[in-house]
Amino acid sequence: MLRLCATRRGLLALAALPAARPALAGTSVPEAATLLAPGPEEGPAAGFAERAARGLARGLVQASALRVSIVGGPDGITAANRFAASTPADGRVLLVLPGLAAQALLLGDGRARFEPRHWPAVTASLGPVLLAGRGDLSETQPIRIALPAPTAPEAAGLLALDLLGRPATPLLVAAGVAPEAAVAAGAADAVLLSGRNLLARASALSLQPWLTFDGGTAVREPALPGVPTLGELLPDPARPDLLAAARAAAASLRVQGVLVLPALTSSDTVALWRGAARRWAEEELEGAEAETRRIAAEDAAAALATLCPPSEVALAYRDWLRRRLGFQTG
Repeated sequence: MLRLCATRRGLLALAALPAARPALAGTSVPEAATLLAPGPEEGPAAGFAERAARGLARGLVQASALRVSIVGGPDGITAANRFAASTPADGRVLLVLPGLAAQALLLGDGRARFEPRHWPAVTASLGPVLLAGRGDLSETQPIRIALPAPTAPEAAGLLALDLLGRPATPLLVAAGVAPEAAVAAGAADAVLLSGRNLLARASALSLQPWLTFDGGTAVREPALPGVPTLGELLPDPARPDLLAAARAAAASLRVQGVLVLPALTSSDTVALWRGAARRWAEEELEGAEAETRRIAAEDAAAALATLCPPSEVALAYRDWLRRRLGFQTG
C-alpha cells in the first residue's frame, strides 16, 4: 500500500496577487493543487516541495492552496509510479522527482514504471558533486576509488576515471560504511562527494578536487568555480554514450528534485506554473543550503534530459557496469 500523508506545513493559501499579473487567456489558476513528493518528511525532496509550495503560491496570478503530500520512500519510485498512473493533465497535481528515481530507470529497475522524458519541467533544485582524490588527476599510477555499491550513482566517479584513462580499482565498502570513511582509513584514494561543504570535506581527507559533473554544457558548478567539469576535460570523448551515462549517474546525486507536470499538460497550463516559478525566483533568494541552487524551467528541462538519457545511453551504462562491477540488470 502506498504511504500517503500531508505534512503539517503542507496546506498553503496565499492572498490574490496584484492585477498587474493577468492570467493567461483561457487558463484558470486551480483553486487547489497538490505537490507529490517522496519521503521522508524531513528529506531533501520533501523540503524542496515545501519551499516550492510556498514560493509557487506567492507566484501564481491569484490565490491558490498548495498541499504537499508525501508518498513512499526517498528513492522516489513509489511517488513517480503513482504520478504516472493516476494523474490527470489538468495542472492540479505536480511531482517532485528526485534524482534517485531516474537512477532506477538508468539501471533498468523493474519497479520503475514511469517515463519522465515527456513530463514538462517547472523548476528544479541542484547541488554540486565533486570527484576528489590524492595527488593530481593527471598522474598515472592506479588509484582505489571507494563506492557504496555497484548500483550506486557514485559509480559515475569510476566511469569518469575510465573515460579519462586514469587506471582505477573500485573498492566496494561494507554496508553501512561511508565511502569517505574508507578514504580516511587509507583503504581508498578517491571518492565522489555530494551534499554540503565539499571542498572542506575533501581537504579533511587530504584529497584534491579533481572534477565536477556538468549537464552537457561544460558550464562550471557555481559553488565550485575553480574546479573543471568532466565535459571540459573530455571535449571530444571517444565514447559520447558513456560520457552521457556518467553525467546521468552523477545527476542522480546532483538533482535534489525536479518539479514536473504530467505529460500532455496544455502549454498554457505549463506556462502558468513556469511563470509562478519565475516570479518565485525573482522575489525570493534561495532559502535552502547555500550550495544548492534553484534553476528555471529551461535549465530544469535540461537537468531532466541529463537524468533520463536515451535508451542507448542507459544500455551502454549497464554494459559498462556489468564489465566493471559485475552488475546484472534485475
